[in-house]
Amino acid sequence: MACEKYRSIEAAIALVNPGARIMVGSFGLAGYPRELIEALATSGTRDLTIISNDLGAPGEGLGKLLTNNQIRALIGTYYNWNPEVAVANNEGRITVQLIPQGTFAEAIRAAGVGIPAFFTPTAAGTELAIGKETRQFHGRPCILEEAIHADVALIKAHKADELGNLVYYKTARNFNPIMAMAADTVIAEVDEIVPVGELDPECIVTPHMFVDVITTRKD
Repeated sequence: MACEKYRSIEAAIALVNPGARIMVGSFGLAGYPRELIEALATSGTRDLTIISNDLGAPGEGLGKLLTNNQIRALIGTYYNWNPEVAVANNEGRITVQLIPQGTFAEAIRAAGVGIPAFFTPTAAGTELAIGKETRQFHGRPCILEEAIHADVALIKAHKADELGNLVYYKTARNFNPIMAMAADTVIAEVDEIVPVGELDPECIVTPHMFVDVITTRKD
């Protein structure tokens, strides 16, 4: 059976339009789609909103997109690894929306299951709550957080079968599975594509119906 969802790295990244909201799975440089990000940096596509836990390191990983002035906005949780984020934000070249990590994960998951918003006590009473609706639940103040959706998700998995079912490698899974549920177009970079039936069904984390494109540099 041919893998109908397969595209080259370059053909896959050509699906990303200027101005797109892009989710990228990663935790630091672990579990991020290296080849797709390299191709995106080379493409020069601009005005991107990057939704990711962090932004890699200066000139490395997602950090290349900032160095290339391809980013207009960031939505994420932790940018200490890349001090260029603070510089660009202070200079007004980008905007940065900080979200507590658990809230970030839940907001993406909520988008994937059709929940438009939810209340959480996390960040209530802090600067991150400014401008957000606050309500009391069981005596605790909670703030309203909206779900986070994207035009495209660039995710990294260990293996895919020819239908697009995905399995991940240990903690490199991180945010990838929930991001695969929360974007209009999902592009999965994998280490290996195997025939249907070769993956243990009990190990499949992301079902094929969430995946639009599979790509790998090892072809």
